[in-house]
Amino acid sequence: MLTTIAIVLLVLWVFGFIGFHVLGGFIHILLVVAVIMLLLRIIQG
Repeated sequence: MLTTIAIVLLVLWVFGFIGFHVLGGFIHILLVVAVIMLLLRIIQG
């Protein structure tokens, strides 16, 4: 479940970074959240 959410957030980040440069801060927040979720998934096993 967390992996799916993290992948979706990463995909949204890529699309947002390419298409909607206006929301730069929000897009980077999505990236940070996705990375944190992936790290939690790895740590929890």
